Amino acid sequence: MESLQGTPVVGGIAYGPVIRAGERIGAASDLETRTEVDEADRDAEQARFTAAAAAVAARLRDRASHASGAAAEVLIATAGLAEDRGWTGAVAKRIADGAPAALAATGATAQFAEMFTALGGVMAERVTDLEDVRDRVIAEVLGLPEPGVPVPESPSVLFADDLAPADTAGLDPALVTALVTRLGGPTSHTAIIARQLGIPCVVAVAGLDAVAAGTTVLVDGTAGSVEIDPEPTAARAAVAESRRQAEVVAAWSGPGRTADGHEVAVLANVADGVSARAATGYPVEGIGLFRTELTFLDRADEPTVDEQVALYREVIDAFPGGKVVIRTLDAGSDKPLRFVDHGAEANPALGIRGNRLTATHPEIRTNQLDAIARAAEESGATARVMAPMIAGPAEAADFAAEVRSRGMIAGVMIEIPSAAILASAVLAEVDFVSIGTNDLTQYTMAADRMSAELAELTDPWQPAVLHLIEGVARAGADAGKPVGVCGEAAADPLLACVLVGMGVSSLSSAPVAAAAVGARLGQVSLAQCRDAARAALATSEAAAARAAAAAVLAG
Repeated sequence: MESLQGTPVVGGIAYGPVIRAGERIGAASDLETRTEVDEADRDAEQARFTAAAAAVAARLRDRASHASGAAAEVLIATAGLAEDRGWTGAVAKRIADGAPAALAATGATAQFAEMFTALGGVMAERVTDLEDVRDRVIAEVLGLPEPGVPVPESPSVLFADDLAPADTAGLDPALVTALVTRLGGPTSHTAIIARQLGIPCVVAVAGLDAVAAGTTVLVDGTAGSVEIDPEPTAARAAVAESRRQAEVVAAWSGPGRTADGHEVAVLANVADGVSARAATGYPVEGIGLFRTELTFLDRADEPTVDEQVALYREVIDAFPGGKVVIRTLDAGSDKPLRFVDHGAEANPALGIRGNRLTATHPEIRTNQLDAIARAAEESGATARVMAPMIAGPAEAADFAAEVRSRGMIAGVMIEIPSAAILASAVLAEVDFVSIGTNDLTQYTMAADRMSAELAELTDPWQPAVLHLIEGVARAGADAGKPVGVCGEAAADPLLACVLVGMGVSSLSSAPVAAAAVGARLGQVSLAQCRDAARAALATSEAAAARAAAAAVLAG
């Protein structure tokens, strides 16, 4: 029995036949019979392309309207790529020079993919999204079926080199019971959506090409293993045990606390009113991260204060009397605003994003804080507001003054290593902090979260990252102020115990992960959590940290 190993992303066990993502169109050279469009027909060819891009964007937006959370954000962002002025302009130029629409789309995509790859970081991640848009538009132009993941007739395990986020967002978890990819990292969009869907997921697995479609596999999303042709009886027993554990998790109804009664707030990450209302169906005590980007993305102009008030009230009203933490706009880099000229940046992931936008567009933050304050007042709620991409205490103090002047509680995200190192000084300026482990890990390890070769480095179990988190939690305890975690690390039940052992007071993740986290915490004492944290911090590698914590908590 052969076993492949990768980076674990979403826990659980699945057993079934392999299906593979269909071949992408890639390039239109084998599909388009023409080499040049007559000059008299070029306007019509441009119209064909424009109509195709609009149709693709409309379909993606329609899917977004039926999705929530990260899936909705990704679908809207992908729809925006289909009508991106830079890309569509490059296509139009090629059509004007005589290229057929499909070949023009291929050429323009290659141009932008080269540019994004050279920029690296989060921009390189957009290559997969853009190539997905290219394939969908070319298929529309040529009258071909829309590319994507095949729908299996029975529960199956999906193998792929990588998946476009738009494909991942459309998976049916009843039929695609696990996801295994050769590329990707633990905090990629695909991994985040897989967690939202609640299906086992393992990324950065070498050797997938040798496994034929139809081969039976056993996927362990907790251990990060993929067994090829496992012994059927043992495999079914493993799935049965996983389901038994899932039943224990499903029975957990909160509130969050350890076996000896230490309270830990288990909260939800949401993106809009739809996802907030959906979160009320899970055992969460409130919202630990309301990403407000969805209000701003894919708009030609800034939403008015009145529009923002209405949208924020939807989220606040979903949890009357509950905790709601609102993050101000985290735009820029891979989430550009159409109504802001972001300019050309050599490395957008390290550029003007998040709170840094206020340097050139202070009115965006002013309007947003006004809207949040009004929404909270109208709902009778206590607004907790935090800023992303805060590098140090001076930025924290500036933001806190703006928030408190409106009668709200001020916090900041800790996702830049400098803010973690200066946590005591930052906490002196604000009322709470929340650690965004996705970016904190990426920036600490200087590793692109989309790089399969670097997936181990973007694992939040990296001891360097754990030491930063522990330092922030200790600073919070010294200051008597709460420290939460709202990155994907909060969705890992084992890591959640370690975080609580370090002193983290709240855990916020995709709502679907809440029960697994809460149930695991309820099985261990605070002392065990502290012992597990010490054991993990004593290691020097991510795998060793995970194993050390597991050994302590199993005892």
